[in-house]
Parts: sequence; structure tokens; C-alpha cells
Amino acid sequence: MASETIFALSTAPGQAGVAVIRISGSKAKVVLEEMSSSFPEPRVAALIKLFDPEDKAELDRCLALWFPGPGSFTGEDVVELHLHGGRAVVDGTIEALAKLPNFRPAEAGEFTRRAFDNDKLDLTEVEGLSDLIAAETEAQRKQAIRQMDGELSKLVEGWRDRLVRMLAYLEAEIDFPDEELEEGISTQVKHNIEQLKSDIKHHLDDSHRGERLRNGIKIAIVGPPNAGKSSLLNALARREVAIVSDVAGTTRDIIEVHLDLSGYPVIVSDTAGLREIEENTTDGIELEGIRRAKLHAESADLCLAVFDIEDRDNFDQETLKLLDKTSNFVVINKCDKTEENPSIPVSDFDVTKISTKSGEGIDSLLEKLNTWVISNMGQSGSSSGITRQRHRSALIECLDSLGRSLETDLPELCAEDLRLATRYLGRITGKVDVEELLDVIFRDFCIGK
Repeated sequence: MASETIFALSTAPGQAGVAVIRISGSKAKVVLEEMSSSFPEPRVAALIKLFDPEDKAELDRCLALWFPGPGSFTGEDVVELHLHGGRAVVDGTIEALAKLPNFRPAEAGEFTRRAFDNDKLDLTEVEGLSDLIAAETEAQRKQAIRQMDGELSKLVEGWRDRLVRMLAYLEAEIDFPDEELEEGISTQVKHNIEQLKSDIKHHLDDSHRGERLRNGIKIAIVGPPNAGKSSLLNALARREVAIVSDVAGTTRDIIEVHLDLSGYPVIVSDTAGLREIEENTTDGIELEGIRRAKLHAESADLCLAVFDIEDRDNFDQETLKLLDKTSNFVVINKCDKTEENPSIPVSDFDVTKISTKSGEGIDSLLEKLNTWVISNMGQSGSSSGITRQRHRSALIECLDSLGRSLETDLPELCAEDLRLATRYLGRITGKVDVEELLDVIFRDFCIGK
């Protein structure tokens, strides 16, 4: 309940130099009144002695910050205690706070939920904050900060404002037909709908860059058994993450490694060896591994098809079937076994010759991967991208409603579809308020004069 005052450790658990406990709610200042040696000025850090509220035993000498609502993160009264980060200090303070009436430990995400409920953040800004905390690469950090700063929210709210204005004009034409309104309102609204529809479509046509940046670009290593797929994964990761063996079929399941390429998150997956299996085979595990490998290759953003140079006259057909010239690299491994430069029957593809044993060609392959990632994801670094499927689904639903509104000549039906489109946009930010229509009507029309 929002009437309860909540508290929680806001820094990572465990021993540290400093630990921060955050308290939020109408009774937050009670902490400073009953547990502190002094009451700090708003937004000014003060050194205090912190006491147990019952026996007045000293808990710590710490910094305290007081943020009166609504000028705080949650919009409520907030106190932050910057304690020494020992476990005993933190545990003792949390136990002491629990003794105060109407105080309780916060649930996961409850501080941010209260910030949303108090209109300090909208849903996209909440998601941006979550993404910032989880960011592992520079590009993810930049995207999260843009969203937390409201770039996506401003874009969606701009579209929604345009819709609200269109709907207000239509509602005025429907509800006040006897007033001296501007002629051709319906025609102008239809034109504006077309423009808005085009703008949203353009934004949706982004190759899912925002989602890929948030979740990670998927690169699958595929190829026949013993081609060196696991060795290549280890070489790219620069550590031993996959078991390497001369025994065919050692890799049975998907093994993933997270890399940072040019600041972008990349998930590289080692898959089971591909090969034609006899129909009467009894090795169900290998069959399942091959099935998963093919599914992983089909869903990947890029495939690295690895072949053994000694098999150049008989490359695996199952692997070749997966190749697409526009989204795959061919890697020829074990080049240390030959001093020749033999022709390769896949010359139409981007081919890199390597040796996972000697390290030859690995840097060249990494350079190609970096270039590919930048060229495919670079545009996501400068725009307010769609970062979640729910954003995309809401925009698609909005487009469907806009499309229906253009197919009817009845202003009442058109207005209903625009109302639906407005609600779908409102779902993205969490703001849905039909009362805005009245504000627009009375501002732009002198109804009743």
C-alpha cells in the first residue's frame, strides 16, 4: 500500500565501502526524527549518528539525505542513509527500521512503481531505467539513457497529441454541427491520418534494432562435426568455454558466450555438428542437437559457417543449405595444415581462412564481425528506437486502427478508430486520458461563442 513507508538496501549486498538504504513514504522523516542525532536540510548531505529507535544504541555514523516530496525520485518523502558497508551495520539498520510503525521492506521494483504512480516517470522511462541498470555495453548504456531521458516517450506523445487534435476536430464536427466550424474538417483529418500513419510505419521499419541492441545480436556458429566450431568459440571468447574433442558429436546442446563488439552486445552460440543422419539412426540426442542447431541458425542475425579445409572437396551439404549470401560468413579452419592456397567451393561468400590452433586469421575475422555489427546496428545509436516487443505491438495495433479510420466515410466510425489508436499509443507510456479531448476542443474552437 502506498500509505506504508518502505525501505530497502539500494546497493549490492555484501561487504563494501558504502551501502545505501533508501526509505520512501509519508513517514520517512520519522527515521531522522527518532533515529538520528540531527535533521539535515533538504537535499544537503549531513553527517549524523544513527540510533536504534528502541534502545538508542548507536548503529553507525553515516551521511543522511532528506528529499521532501514531491521533489524526489518517488514523488514521496524520501530519506537516504549512506552507511558504512559492513554486513553488521546494514543488517542492524534494516532491523531497526522494521521496528518503526507502518514501515516495511520494499518489494522488488516498488520504489520505481511509486515513481510511476506519482507521475515522476512514464512506462518507457521506467523501462529505460531498468535497461540502464542491466546495460553491459556502451551502446546499451546510451540507448537506455536516451529512453530514460524520455526520447521515446516524447516521440510517442507527439504522435498521440496529433491524434488527440484530429479526434477533437472530428468530435466537434459531430457534436456541434450547427456551429460555424471550418469547412472540410473530415478531409483535413484524413490527410493528417495518412501523414501520421506514414511516420509510424517509417519508425517501425527499423529491422528491430532497438530490441536487438537491448537483448543482444545473435551470431550462430554452424558447420559439420570436427570443423572447429567449439575451438572458434573459445578463440573469440579468449577463454575455454566449450569442450574441444576429436570425437564427433561432442557438442550436443547450444553453448553461448556474451561478447562486446564495438560497444554492442553480441551472443555467440556454438551448435551441434550438422551432417546427414541415416533414417534408422538410434542416436536421438544427436538428432535433437542437429534440430536445435538448425533452428538457432534460422533465428540468428548472422551465421558463421565453419568448414575444415581438408574437406574442401566435399563440404557438408546440411551446412551449405543454411547459407544466405547476405547474412553469413564462411570460415575455413585448420589452414595451418596446408601451405598451399587451394580454391574453395564457396567463393561467392565472404570467406575468412583461419587456424584456431595457431590463431591465424582470428583478428581478421573479429575485424569483419566488428564492421558487420557497426553497419547493421550503428543507426540504433542515434534515434529513439523501439526497445521492446510491447512497444512494437502497440504501434502495429495503432496502425491497424488508423487504417480502418481511413476506410470509412462516417465521421462517427472514424472517430471511434482514432480513439482506439490513441489508447494504443497511451499504452506505451502508460498515459490514457480522454479528458484531453475537451481541453483541445475548448482551446481551438469558440463553441457557443
